[in-house]
Amino acid sequence: MLRPIVLSRFPFSVASRRPRLSSYASPNPKPSTIFSSSSAAAMATAPVAKKVPHEMVMFGDVRVDNYYWLRDDSRSNPEIIAHLKAENEYTDRIMSGVKQFEEKLFAEIRGRIKEDDISVPVRKGPYYYYERTLEGKEYVQHCRRLISSSTPASVYDVMPTGPEAPKEHVILDENIKAQQHDFYSVRSFKVSPNNKLIAYAEDTKGDEIYTVYIIDAESGALIEKPLTGLTTDLEWAGDDFLIYVTMDEILRPDKVWAHKLGSDQASDSCLYHEKDDMFSLDLQASESKQYLFVTSGSKNTRSVFYLDISKQENGLISLTPRMYGIDTSASHRGNHFFIKRRSDQFFNSELLACPLDNVSETTVLLPHRESVKLQDFQLFNDHLVVYERENGLPKITIYGLPAVGEELRSLKDGRTVDFIDPVYSVDPEESQYSSSILRFSYSSLRTPYSVYDYDMNGGISVLKKIETVLGGFDSSNYVTDRKWAVASDGTQVPMSILYRKDLVKLDGSDPLMLYGYGSYEVCIDPSFRSSRLSLVDRGIIFTIAHIRGGGEMGRQWYENGKLLKKKNTFTDFISCAEYLVENKYCSKEKLCIDGRSAGGLLIGAVLNMRPDLFKAAVAGVPFVDVVTTMLDPTIPLTTAEWEEWGDPRKEEFYYYMKSYSPVDNIKPQNYPNILVTAGLNDSRVLYSEPAKYVAKLRELKTGDNLLLFRCELTAGHSSKSGRFEKLQEVAFITAFILKALEMIPQGSS
Repeated sequence: MLRPIVLSRFPFSVASRRPRLSSYASPNPKPSTIFSSSSAAAMATAPVAKKVPHEMVMFGDVRVDNYYWLRDDSRSNPEIIAHLKAENEYTDRIMSGVKQFEEKLFAEIRGRIKEDDISVPVRKGPYYYYERTLEGKEYVQHCRRLISSSTPASVYDVMPTGPEAPKEHVILDENIKAQQHDFYSVRSFKVSPNNKLIAYAEDTKGDEIYTVYIIDAESGALIEKPLTGLTTDLEWAGDDFLIYVTMDEILRPDKVWAHKLGSDQASDSCLYHEKDDMFSLDLQASESKQYLFVTSGSKNTRSVFYLDISKQENGLISLTPRMYGIDTSASHRGNHFFIKRRSDQFFNSELLACPLDNVSETTVLLPHRESVKLQDFQLFNDHLVVYERENGLPKITIYGLPAVGEELRSLKDGRTVDFIDPVYSVDPEESQYSSSILRFSYSSLRTPYSVYDYDMNGGISVLKKIETVLGGFDSSNYVTDRKWAVASDGTQVPMSILYRKDLVKLDGSDPLMLYGYGSYEVCIDPSFRSSRLSLVDRGIIFTIAHIRGGGEMGRQWYENGKLLKKKNTFTDFISCAEYLVENKYCSKEKLCIDGRSAGGLLIGAVLNMRPDLFKAAVAGVPFVDVVTTMLDPTIPLTTAEWEEWGDPRKEEFYYYMKSYSPVDNIKPQNYPNILVTAGLNDSRVLYSEPAKYVAKLRELKTGDNLLLFRCELTAGHSSKSGRFEKLQEVAFITAFILKALEMIPQGSS
């Protein structure tokens, strides 16, 4: 059923007075000069946030937050904006000595990209749909082209592009739309069943609150007023209706609506309102396009409603009732619903089927297996594809299905798709329900993003496209490997490793970057990223620690890294770092770490626990003020995440969270070099969390190692929106790491 990721802290122009730097100068500043030889950087003093004690009392325990004042939900307080700008200016001054090298890095990273390119076309009705990128342009064009042949789809299908081919039509050019905005993002580009209309969701701030536009696919003309305040969950219900989801004041998806084209949004019909603030809604269409499924879910429990598109007057009908601890998702084929169900007993999920007219009569198609996690499934007219995980690696298994109307029984003798790398990433791509062709993407740490069409009848796999990597890239120069560290409780923790074999000695002298996440059951699979080559091609080993709290090793792997077992996430990461040092992949003096969002929590926690173990750290949009945030139900995501982190209004969870929350555990000690990033419009992790974290670190840390903070003032959780703008941030972070490792050649800065 290919469920979407639920909003989480998941591996986005404010005018004000410009402050005088002296307003934030420390009375006893510690000059941070190790990153630059320039006089400007040598004279720079870090901004020091004023201290305004704010007492918070819980269970008789008093916490004093001197930087609570840095939170402003309107993001317009002149004093706070001035402080963030001062932080950015300080970071720019300190890094000014390597600015020229950073620009060379950016050119190097950008130089690997084929800027003018198209995605693999998808057949829908009489058209091929695809995206095009243009040289020098930040954003994509959404295009289509008529299918001139009546030949049915096959794995060998190729869209004609020559002078005799049907003309390309640009439906939407994001580059034109983005001209008036500092941030621009389009999601949920949905084509109506008759291919005449397009609905797409637009975000111009980075706060992930979307406006939906409905346009004529040929002319691009807007056919009615935009729909405002939406999520990206958007589906057509026939050619005349849109079903969509909106959020409450804490950005929790709580209502699903039906919109008839041509009517005003104010007259739309609310199909369901989820009033429990621990539950959020999402919306998906079945592969058959005959049903829409609305799911209401928390971290542990998920129930399903369905809408028969041909009988919309019946409204939403319950398919799986809400039962605490039971998580379900569903899709449709023929006269059956297919349901994936997880429970405490069947923790790695089972797959069921039930007749449309008797949903209580279920047949087990795939039983629960303790060693294999059923992650997702995808339906075709004649086949079922399941996406599973075994021993930490993804796998695809394909089963033939009996004809529609025939009895469904337990599935056996599935065909598994083979992959070549020892560690890799596999993801479903859009496929056509009526065909026998499965489309999926594959990559590894050394294999660029590749799209395959797989003939499920013949078992033939055809490569449709592999990402072009310019600059002389040769995958045979790189080694990927899987190693296992032993955690403090004896658990074996997998790691995925990449290095360039002609540069690495594996004698303890090599530098290494260790990345981690470990939350929300998210799997950080070892996929390809060409920008990473700027580290690896300089002899730096790149490693992913697949720590508990993620989902790489099955549901129990996640359960053992959440709530009152959350510290396993941090100690697993430390065990991985210690393994890499002990086995001579690196030394403590050359070990750098990186994590974003909930991965930023990981970085903050391990820095407090073992600052001696690392040379440098990058904490991207980090969730570091855990107790304060989780005590405040007015903050987006808080109520929905009490089942992830715990509810600190309960004493046991309060004290456990306090024992690892990064902001609450900063103490006078020598921290490594640290770079922290944030987005002012971030709705997942408020910018004030990293801002407070940096302010308190500046107050208490000892030593002269660098502490830098960059807050993007026109972006949100995912940084800037343009593809090259994002690479500028990558180049900046890469320059920070290389400088910390003293790997920038003299004269190149």
